[in-house]
Amino acid sequence: MNEANRPSLKRLDILFLSFFGSGYLPKAPGTWGTLATLPFLYGIGRFNPPYFLFVPLLLIVTIISSFVAESVQKELKLHDPQWIVIDEVLGMTTAWLFIQTHNLLHLTILFILFRFFDIVKIWPASYFDKKVHHGAGTILDDIVSGLFAGLTYLVIVKFI
Repeated sequence: MNEANRPSLKRLDILFLSFFGSGYLPKAPGTWGTLATLPFLYGIGRFNPPYFLFVPLLLIVTIISSFVAESVQKELKLHDPQWIVIDEVLGMTTAWLFIQTHNLLHLTILFILFRFFDIVKIWPASYFDKKVHHGAGTILDDIVSGLFAGLTYLVIVKFI
């Protein structure tokens, strides 16, 4: 879908799925969507919040995102268009739940790990990406990648 055919950011569902338009940035929209998440995660992390509060919120937003993505993809006759980056936002937030130290170095490590796992799509992320033809498939492959990134981060932090 070229720039002229992109849905309008005036639509709330498109604004949400593109994470305030970050998915419309040129070249590697998934990376832009993930980068757009970092200031929020860094800011929240400065308050050292209890993570158990984020799990229900993350679950609710994941479910909502799956249904909104399904609705928009059906309407536009698309499957997982690159401009949908709410999945990267949720995946990076999932990885962030594993963070041990709220500083830029640890956030950068998580970012690199998440982008790696999001691109490589190790099973079961690849299953959700290729086999689940619903908005949930669009979203859940990144949640799985976020879990892999978070767990890998924990291993790295433990041994370094």
